[in-house]
Amino acid sequence: MSANARFTPAARTSGISPFRVMTVLERAKALEAQGRSVIHLEVGEPDFATAQPIVEAGREALARGCTAYTPAAGLPQLRERIARHYRDSQGVAVDPERIIVTPGASGALSLLAQLLINPGDRVLLPDPGYPCNRHFIRLAGGDAQLVPVTPDSGYQLHPELLDAYADAPVRGVWAASPGNPTGTVLNLPQLKALSQWCERQDAHFLVDEIYHGLDYTDGLPSALQASPDAIVVNSFSKYFGMTGWRLGWFVVPPTLVTASHILAQNLFIAASTPAQHAALRAFDQDTREILEARRRAFAQRRDFLGGVLRELGFTVAVEPLGAFYLYAGIEKFSDDCEHLCRVLLEEFGLAVTPGTDFGEYQSRHHVRFAFTTGMPELEIAADRLRAAVASGKLST
Repeated sequence: MSANARFTPAARTSGISPFRVMTVLERAKALEAQGRSVIHLEVGEPDFATAQPIVEAGREALARGCTAYTPAAGLPQLRERIARHYRDSQGVAVDPERIIVTPGASGALSLLAQLLINPGDRVLLPDPGYPCNRHFIRLAGGDAQLVPVTPDSGYQLHPELLDAYADAPVRGVWAASPGNPTGTVLNLPQLKALSQWCERQDAHFLVDEIYHGLDYTDGLPSALQASPDAIVVNSFSKYFGMTGWRLGWFVVPPTLVTASHILAQNLFIAASTPAQHAALRAFDQDTREILEARRRAFAQRRDFLGGVLRELGFTVAVEPLGAFYLYAGIEKFSDDCEHLCRVLLEEFGLAVTPGTDFGEYQSRHHVRFAFTTGMPELEIAADRLRAAVASGKLST
């Protein structure tokens, strides 16, 4: 056997496309290393450092020697605290046994793909949507069927759309509220309708809720309010501002608890112990006051950047009610989002994510702006966007 044959990647990896936002970030960092000024509107990471009470709790845990493995499902006290969070914020009783703590939401999603999907199983997902989800499904041997969603449906799935794509047995439906890249949300009637559709199809219903808390509505419902059998993924990365701590969780029905524990033991043994101890402070009142002030800052940024984009001719068809993204149409300028993003970065110092990262449906006509940087930087970004539009270089 030749060396080339020995080191050929497994065939199942061939359909896994690059995570383009990270490619943009790498190039932006390279330009900055050359002395260029770049405004980061690409990566979905809050610019705020982790809130000080959480940091102090992490330090104290390290000082106490809390560095050994925890149980695979997570610290019992953290699982209990997450369950209390659902009770207090959503009015839902969740047995802590149903909560599995993971290395980030990505750890949760990759585990759930292995747990729920057999080779050949079809799973329906929104297009546009978070790109890694379809790859997790494909790595498990499943068929990730992208369902085009439009402004008319609020960039979200609904039963009529699912009916149109359920021309073969459906194993599951994966949704997100708030969604990435659009920031749109599902209300309680919509969640119930999707859950009931899944019940009729004998399919699981999984909802990515990692942007919960970072919403601009009066009480965003959880899928657990729509159905006790919903599978929910959440994270300490976004609202709680703990991206680098790599900590998330998921909630499963009781029948999946044992299998979830076994997979967690095998896939990652346990999530970071210091991070779990730190996260216990994430729910306390003094921390929440800090996080709520940050949420208000994100709302101000959304309003400012959205106004600039519309002024310049970008299309923001649906106002985002959560997360920190604006999914903008570029049809006035170009039909090639990757060209437009390349020009913005290389010539105007603006890092923006091409729509091709998020699916196939009309993706080349869209880009995603992340308002994860402060107002002074956003004002500079606005000036650079005006200069880019005036230059005529965005057109293809």
